[in-house]
Amino acid sequence: MNRLLSHLSLPGHVLAACLATAWLATLPAPAAAQASSAALDSTVVDAREAARKRDRTRLAGARAAMEAGNHPLLSWVAYWDLASRLGEATVDEVEGFYTRWSGTYVEDRLRNDWLRELGKRRDWANLARDYPRFRMNDDREVTCWWLFTEHLAGRDVAEQARALWFAQRDTDDGCYLLATALVDAKRLPVDDVWRKARLSIEQQRPGAAKAAVGLLGNKQARDAAEAVDSPARHLARPADNGHTAQELRLLALLRLAQTDAPVAAARLEARSLRLDAHLAAWGWAYTARQSAFQLSTDAGPQMLRALSLLPADTNPGWSDDTLAWGVRALLRGAPPAERWPQVVRLVGWMSTTELRDPAWAYWRARAVQGSAKRGPDGDAQRADARLQLEAMAGTTNFYAKLATEDLGRTPGLPPTPAPLNDAEHAAAHGHPGLQRALLLVNLGLRDEARREWNFSLRGMDDRALMAAARLACDRQDWQLCINTAERTRNEVDVRLRYPMPFANDITSAARAQGLEPALVFGLIRQETRFMPQLKSVVGASGLMQVMPATARYVAKKIDLPWDNPALISDPATNLKLGTAYLRMVLDDLGGSQAMAAAAYNAGPGRPRRWREGPTLETAIWAENIPFNETRDYVKKVLSNAAVYSALLDPRQAPALRPRLGPGIGPRGAAAPAPNTELP
Repeated sequence: MNRLLSHLSLPGHVLAACLATAWLATLPAPAAAQASSAALDSTVVDAREAARKRDRTRLAGARAAMEAGNHPLLSWVAYWDLASRLGEATVDEVEGFYTRWSGTYVEDRLRNDWLRELGKRRDWANLARDYPRFRMNDDREVTCWWLFTEHLAGRDVAEQARALWFAQRDTDDGCYLLATALVDAKRLPVDDVWRKARLSIEQQRPGAAKAAVGLLGNKQARDAAEAVDSPARHLARPADNGHTAQELRLLALLRLAQTDAPVAAARLEARSLRLDAHLAAWGWAYTARQSAFQLSTDAGPQMLRALSLLPADTNPGWSDDTLAWGVRALLRGAPPAERWPQVVRLVGWMSTTELRDPAWAYWRARAVQGSAKRGPDGDAQRADARLQLEAMAGTTNFYAKLATEDLGRTPGLPPTPAPLNDAEHAAAHGHPGLQRALLLVNLGLRDEARREWNFSLRGMDDRALMAAARLACDRQDWQLCINTAERTRNEVDVRLRYPMPFANDITSAARAQGLEPALVFGLIRQETRFMPQLKSVVGASGLMQVMPATARYVAKKIDLPWDNPALISDPATNLKLGTAYLRMVLDDLGGSQAMAAAAYNAGPGRPRRWREGPTLETAIWAENIPFNETRDYVKKVLSNAAVYSALLDPRQAPALRPRLGPGIGPRGAAAPAPNTELP
């Protein structure tokens, strides 16, 4: 109870009311009411299991029981029941569900399912009528179905369809039908078909590439199958200068680059493929991407080669992934004089979706700054770079912190918002969707709870979001609390975004290993959001997500008895194991927090390999981590730690650069040999 009270910040009389409610809840309820409530809770869990197993009989029985008891989660059981037999449902039955559960998450969830069903039925009239009511609107195939109905109505949907088709990874029915109709109607040109095929190869979806080329005819489909499935055989054919033949050779080259980038580069260098400049540039860019993923020193020169083939004002239509890896390749392995102007160019071609990643705003600003020359024009460039850094400066993410420090400013925490008032607290406590989500959490249905919760947050302003976050924190659901608090834009409550449950245990465990507590807080926030009951799909458990094999190894090293493996989920034991392991990887990697965070996420062997090559600025090294998850993890752990350092000691600034150190490169000759026993 003391730990719970230490995290409550409700107004006094609201807190008193909450405590009174909690006390009343401890009073014995009538036995029949207790039994009825427990039985219905069990029915909800049973209904979810029946839905997984597609057991319609059990679902129908569960729904009947819930209807009789009028349980708050009846809407979910009704959804599972109707969803299980949606293939035979009628429009009237579905409309009745919409009406009964209007405004709820399950109404919109069923609408998503029903729109998919209408697409399968080719019921265009009902799909066109229902789609405008779809509030989440986050299903690409459903949007393709709807655009197809718009096409049938004679409207021009080519631009929207193109974006959806290019983004589609697998060949779903809706987007493929839409693309087929638009190609047949000559609303999507042949160049779009070939671009879709190239993008599909890049996404490692060879089936989608072959399906795209199949829209051009049977012969093209057969040739594409050979190019994609047997690239070496296809490239051994005599080179034909025709556009179709060049496109097919490029597809074969992209497939070759996926398994052997040096051989692909050699084929491009020999010019035996006889590709025009645009297609050769695409081949070099993708080969550079594959080389960059392997951290090869060839990547930077290969990307420069690709860019040299293009006119300065030409956007080649490369994927966001290729553009991103192009920037990374240049940061890691191109001379500064050539690097920075081309980084500006690559970032300028990124989509608006990709540009939401603050990395690219930061590196563009650095590139503008780095490419500025002497004189008035250079002064203007430097001023522009400063404005770009100022626009993103702050404490909200890794790159915002770097921008702040690059400007020469002492970083600080954002001002504390005004306290939530009674009405704001009451609105969160009385919100039906949030309450349903918390009930689902209590029943262990965490995935459903997360979806119900997130749907309920739609349209909330900053104050409402902070009240919802506070509600989650008060329930000690730190995951919902942090994720909700991070949605605010203008008002930032740092203590909601960076709570400190288990503070005494974490601090004690960190200090026992000679670790900075802020680093451990930052790592746990990223690992589990302080939820000790979470377990990963690969078996990592507890606050610090320790793997069973790691637990055994560390326990032996620190003389911790390990006769009960279930202790891995005990917070105090888990903290001992996790902090001891973090200490080990820090020592093995020369005290680098960035490499230690990478080791904690991906194992110590990988950052040992990733440090080979040129000595890099740590931010560049982190940006070049080949695994998306680990790259994001390292940046967030270090950013989190900077904030926690200021929360734990207000005399400290939440500075990031001191954590990055002087740079990362190969292990020094005088350094101890790596501890290859570390799991």
